[in-house]
Amino acid sequence: MPLLASISLVLEAAIKAASQILSPGFRRLLWRSLGLTILLLAIVWFALTRVIAHFMDGSDILSNYPLIDSLAFFFAGVGIFIGLAYIIAPVTAVVAGYFLDDAAALVEERYYPADPPGQPLSFSRSLLYGLRFAGLAVLVNGVALILFFVPVVNVVAFFLANGYLLGREYFELAAGRFRPMPEAAAMRAAHRGTILIAGFLLAGMVAIPLVNLFTPLFGVALMVHIHKGLAARGRVPERAPP
Repeated sequence: MPLLASISLVLEAAIKAASQILSPGFRRLLWRSLGLTILLLAIVWFALTRVIAHFMDGSDILSNYPLIDSLAFFFAGVGIFIGLAYIIAPVTAVVAGYFLDDAAALVEERYYPADPPGQPLSFSRSLLYGLRFAGLAVLVNGVALILFFVPVVNVVAFFLANGYLLGREYFELAAGRFRPMPEAAAMRAAHRGTILIAGFLLAGMVAIPLVNLFTPLFGVALMVHIHKGLAARGRVPERAPP
């Protein structure tokens, strides 16, 4: 698909997704999504602070030199805050997998009532795909985090890594409601440019504090629209996965 056509499709999908995210039907789902996202981030925060506190409590140097202990505590807090910026992508993936079918069904009901409805993935499959993506995102973002102190490169690494991962996984989750996963992956590969542009949009959301909490539902809605648009333009039949 030409670049301008891809950008147009992504922008149209983003406008539709944004307009629905605060609609009455989405509102209850949104609060549940926000609650689960915040809960998972709190668990990660607690785990990281406990690990660092255990290390600091066991250090003789820190206990004997209060100034060094205070500086270490400050930089540890900054490090955790930075680390959470890189962990938000895998967290939103788990949340998206959990709320995938509810959010996608609301989008299809509002914008595509005449089309055959998507077939819900089983809870175990949705969670499995979400956890698979989360593991991959932790690995890739871990590499990106290593480059944090390299100017320019750190920003490029963050957006490339998360743009690719978020675009890939959100699209395959949305497309998996209409076709087998191998076919969804092949469709994503055939339209990799369009999916990557959408992924960069999601990566931009992930990078903005508070806005990133809306990523799971917005990402699902965005990719439902993009899948529908690509299927219509490419005349790809929509069929339920086995």
